[in-house]
Amino acid sequence: MNSYDSDRLLESVRSTHEQVKSPETADVIVFNTCHIREKAAEKIYSELGKIKKIKKNNIDTKLIITGCVAQAEGKAMISRQPIIDAVIGPQMYHKFNKVIEEVKSKKVLELDFDSQDKFKYLKKKRLNFSRSAFVTIQEGCDKFCSFCVVPFTRGAEASRKSYHIFDEVNHLVENGCKEVILLGQNVNAYHGFDKYNNEVNLAKLITSLEKIKDLKRISYTTSHPVDMHEELIELHGYSKKLNPYLHLPVQSGSDKILKLMNRKYTKTSYLQIIDRLRNKCSNIALSSDFIVGYPNETRRDFKDTLDLVKEVNFAQAYSFKYSSRVGTKSAKNKINNISNEEKNDRLQELQELLNTQQRKFNTDFVSKKVEVLVKGKGKKINQYRGTTKWMQVVNFQLSKEAKSIENVKIIKASNNSLLGEVL
Repeated sequence: MNSYDSDRLLESVRSTHEQVKSPETADVIVFNTCHIREKAAEKIYSELGKIKKIKKNNIDTKLIITGCVAQAEGKAMISRQPIIDAVIGPQMYHKFNKVIEEVKSKKVLELDFDSQDKFKYLKKKRLNFSRSAFVTIQEGCDKFCSFCVVPFTRGAEASRKSYHIFDEVNHLVENGCKEVILLGQNVNAYHGFDKYNNEVNLAKLITSLEKIKDLKRISYTTSHPVDMHEELIELHGYSKKLNPYLHLPVQSGSDKILKLMNRKYTKTSYLQIIDRLRNKCSNIALSSDFIVGYPNETRRDFKDTLDLVKEVNFAQAYSFKYSSRVGTKSAKNKINNISNEEKNDRLQELQELLNTQQRKFNTDFVSKKVEVLVKGKGKKINQYRGTTKWMQVVNFQLSKEAKSIENVKIIKASNNSLLGEVL
């Protein structure tokens, strides 16, 4: 979503500014920030040390902080680092042009939650094009998981109108896009409205997008298990354009920890969703998120997570040590019953299991023929990179210009990518 937002910010100032290759040559430097984990939030302050030197050499250079750290810390950011000239929350990007003008003469704060005005602004046609494009369809979250800052930095759930999304995707496809990845903090909670003011869920939205002739692939992320409704599960069984891939964060395999996290489902109900999905789409690749070392997580709770991973057999996954975020319910829990050493050990054990599963999933593709959506040049001479329908990265050699989709035979697999040859 930050990548999508950054593109839209660039597009919004295309008539007055052009993107430069280094901050040293910029009139305006923008950091678009994430607040999900403490490490991501702290990274911004370490980066600002470099900008201080640039501003010292050019006092007219303006520094603008956008995104979720901006929303969470607001005015305190300017107090902590006075070189910051403006702070803009993620629901106020439609005012970016105005801020760039105002910041020439004063410090600026734009931190309201104004998603509907932002969504109206997103109706403007895209100016950056690629074969695979992100498209935000929903923002915010009403779930209030105990560890998560999203409700406080992105606000309540809000969905764009379905016909605005259709027009944006259609425009992208007219300009060469072959794949769209629909985005939302809680994307499968999407509930926009059509031109006739009828409510549209995610399954209906995807079905409408499938009618765009030259659009070849559709994915969506990130989903919440509670909103994995039957119509969407059914769609995975018969859709011709929906990728056989789903990122469905589970966070823990322990019912006790899931309850403490306020996730609103159990290990059993999560596994039932997985079974229903695989009954409809037997070759679906499943991805997930995991948090280890959550407050009060015992070794038994952690083993429940390992058991779930073994039962599901994930194609991909992201796993992290618990990171306390200010303002969340779990941050108020002062009990720290798990040493950092134990958290590291658990994370390593979990990641070894997940990596084994991912490597096995990729290795099963060796000798198979797959369609690869070409996304650009690789690092080596005559090398291209792209993705399968299962969201695996594929590298291959080709001495001529690659087509948008190439038929490739997989000849080698690693944990994170595949190596192929064009047929």
